[in-house]
Amino acid sequence: MIIKPSTALRNDYGMISDLAHQEDAPIYITKNGEGDLVVMSIDAFERREEVLKLRARLAAAEQSRLSGQPGFSIEQSRKRLEALYEQNS
Repeated sequence: MIIKPSTALRNDYGMISDLAHQEDAPIYITKNGEGDLVVMSIDAFERREEVLKLRARLAAAEQSRLSGQPGFSIEQSRKRLEALYEQNS
């Protein structure tokens, strides 16, 4: 975990920016010794957002499965994907 005081953000933005890109992890910014902000590179943020979207879709699919909604077997899914692939070839 990377923790920096707010003065580092104010006084040396370049260093914080470089650190965010190098470490590819959130940087926690403190104010008066308490947590205040989290800073991260856009690339890291976008990857994190994609993971969250995927998790939400997986959770929705699992909820559908648990509630007994009809689904597709592995064989049915394979055949559907093959048909889609053939249409786009």
